[in-house]
Amino acid sequence: MPPDTQPSASSDASSRLVVLGAGPGGYAAAFLGAELGLDVTLVDDAEHPGGVCLYRGCIPSKTLLHVAQTIHEARAASAWGVRFAPPEIDIPALRAHKDKIVSRLTSGLGQIAKQRHINFIRGRGRFTGPNSLHVRSDSELVEFDFDHAIIATGSRPAIPGPLRLDSPLVMDSTGALDLADVPERLLVIGGGYIGLEMSTVYAALGSHVTVVEMLDGLLPGADRDLVRPLARKMEKELSEILLNTRVAAMREVEVDGIRSIEVDLQASDDETETRGFDKVLIAVGRLPNSADLGLEHTAAKIDERGFVCVDRQLRTDEPSIFAIGDVAGEPMLAHKATREGRVAVEALLGEPTEFDPLAIPAVVFTDPEVAWAGLTEAEAKRQHIDVNIVRFPWGASGRAVTVGHTEGVTKLIVEESTQRILGVGITGSGAGELIAEGTLAIEMGARASDLELTIHAHPTLSETVMEAAESLFGQATHYISKPVRSRS
Repeated sequence: MPPDTQPSASSDASSRLVVLGAGPGGYAAAFLGAELGLDVTLVDDAEHPGGVCLYRGCIPSKTLLHVAQTIHEARAASAWGVRFAPPEIDIPALRAHKDKIVSRLTSGLGQIAKQRHINFIRGRGRFTGPNSLHVRSDSELVEFDFDHAIIATGSRPAIPGPLRLDSPLVMDSTGALDLADVPERLLVIGGGYIGLEMSTVYAALGSHVTVVEMLDGLLPGADRDLVRPLARKMEKELSEILLNTRVAAMREVEVDGIRSIEVDLQASDDETETRGFDKVLIAVGRLPNSADLGLEHTAAKIDERGFVCVDRQLRTDEPSIFAIGDVAGEPMLAHKATREGRVAVEALLGEPTEFDPLAIPAVVFTDPEVAWAGLTEAEAKRQHIDVNIVRFPWGASGRAVTVGHTEGVTKLIVEESTQRILGVGITGSGAGELIAEGTLAIEMGARASDLELTIHAHPTLSETVMEAAESLFGQATHYISKPVRSRS
């Protein structure tokens, strides 16, 4: 370890901050702390900052999803009179492209850390007390004190007991993103966002993909009307989607020198069917990395699900220690972690701040994309909140028609008494970009009339947000609908 990266236990800095974990929450906290004059040490076992998001999550998956989208667009172009030859997939070149993007972004973060004079230590940190810890690297153990610490250790793929099988043919999301090959028959266990995104990638690259979901629908956290357009399209592109089905057992078998995975699939009626697959991807959720942090030497607590307990300032029961991101609770989203990191730094500096957003956007980068923010329709029903629901179908959008993405829908959840926008849901091409307007509207307490009166550029998909608001009053220009309420 270079001498200039080692923190000094006898530092005279007025406030020494150590951040454990250099993902989107950890490096955001470290960067802000350095900008505000703190003596910052950032600890992670990777070569550069980035965390799961950049190394094994958001960035590599979106790189491969863009490739999948390009393949889909090329196929769709035949209906427009433009025909391409079937794609030739060069897996090593595709893998190298993905790795190059990851390297570019993570090394860039490493440079930013140096420019901000952050002590970056490669290793794993463990608390030895409320204001002390040690970091173990491959070669040595570094011990030092701190004034404040932020735990940002993220999460890892969950592998339930019945699905644990020590076989190279069984992957988690990290293994799937390594893109070792494109199996002919791929089973994806889990119909959440990770499972569906990776199903999209592998199906586009040529795999016959079967998705198994133990619940009665895909994307359990999203409203059903937002999921339907995606489900209809995936039913055409995947080999099969099995709902209300669970994996009872898996085993590796070998026939004529060829290894595969034999899976027992159990339907809700307890009928069991055995099928064979070349590879299996387990995508049933993630678990917080809260173990072996030495928190027993502090007053910080961990709940029954493994999350570090924090208040709205992200402070644990140990006043000197904060926790952010996946390790501090759901939703496990990079952008939520980033905001929490900034709040934690502001809080430890004594500023009047807390993490209390009205909306955290969620995006599933499938084709079509599904995005939502704020209150869902299902949540409104559960909480007995009086709302009006309005939808604008993309089949009535000129821009959606021109780009061949008419399957989408834009949906507003509007408070009955005030017309305030409480929730927004969008399914369609670029929904992940469009949801930002909805998130801003919720945070600012905008009313439906505010969206209606905001001039949106034409022809754009963003107009669907405006026309959804117009539909509340039955006055959408391109869609005839009954008014849900009057303007009074």
